[in-house]
Amino acid sequence: MKDQTSVSHDDVMVKKLRQRPRFAAEYLKAALAETDDPEVLLVALRQVAKARGGLAKVAKAAGLERESLYQALSAHGNPRLSTLVGIMQAVGLKLTVEAA
Repeated sequence: MKDQTSVSHDDVMVKKLRQRPRFAAEYLKAALAETDDPEVLLVALRQVAKARGGLAKVAKAAGLERESLYQALSAHGNPRLSTLVGIMQAVGLKLTVEAA
C-alpha cells in the first residue's frame, strides 16, 4: 500500500519550479550538463512547462497544438530547434550557447 504522505519526485520538482522561477534555468542547465541523453532535457522541460501554467497553456503561448507539445516533450520526442525555442520563450527562458 502506498504511503499517504509520499509525494512523487515530479510533483516536488514542479512545485519548486513554480515557487522559484529562476531555478528553472539552473534546472535545465543541469539537465544538459549531467548527460548527453536528450530525454533528460525533455523531462526537465516538461516539468518546467507544467510549473509555468501547464502544457496546454505553454503550447498555446508557443504557437503549438497541445498534442504536438506532448509529442515533442515525450520520452521519444525529437523536437525541432524552432519548437524548443518557442517552448523556451513560452516559459520565460531563452536558449543560449556558451563555450564548453
